[in-house]
Amino acid sequence: MNEAQDIFAIPLEDEAYLVYAPLHGVAFAATKGLVGALPGVLTEGEGEDSVVAFAREAGLLRTPPSPVTHRRGDPSPTEVTLFLTTACNLRCTYCYASAGDAPATFMTMDVAKRGIDFVIDNARREGAPFAGVNYHGGGEPSVHWKLMTESLAYARERAGDLEVIAASAGNGVFTDRQIDWMIANLNGGMSLSFDGLPEVHDKHRPTAQGKGSSPRVMRTMRRFTEADFPYAVRLTVTAEQIPLLPDSVEFILSNFTPKRVQVEPAYQLGRHEGKPDAETEDFIAAYREAQARAARFGHELIYSAARVGTLTNHFCGVTQDNFCLSPSGNVSACFEAFSEDNEFADVFFYGSSGPGPGGYTFDMDALEKLRGLGVEQRSFCDGCFAKWNCAGDCYHKSLAANGRGEFAGSQRCHITRELVKDQLLSRIADSGGLIWRDGRDGEPCAVHGDGGDRNE
Repeated sequence: MNEAQDIFAIPLEDEAYLVYAPLHGVAFAATKGLVGALPGVLTEGEGEDSVVAFAREAGLLRTPPSPVTHRRGDPSPTEVTLFLTTACNLRCTYCYASAGDAPATFMTMDVAKRGIDFVIDNARREGAPFAGVNYHGGGEPSVHWKLMTESLAYARERAGDLEVIAASAGNGVFTDRQIDWMIANLNGGMSLSFDGLPEVHDKHRPTAQGKGSSPRVMRTMRRFTEADFPYAVRLTVTAEQIPLLPDSVEFILSNFTPKRVQVEPAYQLGRHEGKPDAETEDFIAAYREAQARAARFGHELIYSAARVGTLTNHFCGVTQDNFCLSPSGNVSACFEAFSEDNEFADVFFYGSSGPGPGGYTFDMDALEKLRGLGVEQRSFCDGCFAKWNCAGDCYHKSLAANGRGEFAGSQRCHITRELVKDQLLSRIADSGGLIWRDGRDGEPCAVHGDGGDRNE
């Protein structure tokens, strides 16, 4: 409708339209006549009095804020993500990292300390409210248990009166002693991988010994629930398991109390390379049914690129100076580029230990390229109504799908647009069926500088 102002008319059925102005924080259902009359009002401020009044009341005639932000200067992160190891106690069929197939690497305490010292010093200097220590990587962080516990103890001792927020991703196959420690120490919570119905989970997430892992993961979730520990569930869907997605979501929410449930199609890398694609129309249909069931439990499912209410030019921290340390101590901006052997390591690795400030030397050319990957730089995304919600989606996935050339879109783009549309229609309905505003008193919705999928 008016792409210059990022106001879009999305066709629905029976000549009805969904009008979405993301930067204005407004969406509403419209007739063909209203859609035809709005462009003149928006560009010239002229038209029928009723249409002008409606546009003004909806907030469409004001100039919205820009969601574009850009980091500058030397990186000064206040959070570190430690890729503790590439070892894993599971052998998931769709593991993008093929964890356990190659000889494992393990981080040393010296590497962890250097990263922790760096972010704590930055947090103090910048007056940040806390320093962050996160655990992730191409394996299961808890496998390197001694370093996980000792590094966090060191961080809290080193931080003194500065708060340390600690979080982790994990596969949920933990001992009771590990669960006790996580409940007591991971004040930022845990993201657990669990695929729902036990038979689905066990088929795709067996232990290294080939046994089903669902009993162990469910025990972990029960322990977390009993302790009111904040955890989220990440559910990965393969093509053959798409029909079972609604039942899997219902099983999770009927038996456990995650703060959120994130659903993603399996990533076609690692062990899942060459397998049937789950990014299909069938996935969209199953997701919609799963969302309807989740709503009965008061939940809205999460799909990483469909984020109505978030306006940003950054999908994740890749373009925002993410500070992630490989086991060798080199700096990556991407959770999925956890190793120097990654196909796109040259894109995402931008630093190493060295004589620079804080004990690191940064490749500023590489960092500036990452900083310049905001969605506003992607011509393919121009004119997409989900542009400022999706922010170009995961850059690692884009490289895997399109190679190193200019981004040309993927099936995920279609999924994102459909799910964003669903979210908008749901919010309009919840707001009385006429107009939805994301904000108070017609003010624009919050502009966020970061987002994305922090899970495996």
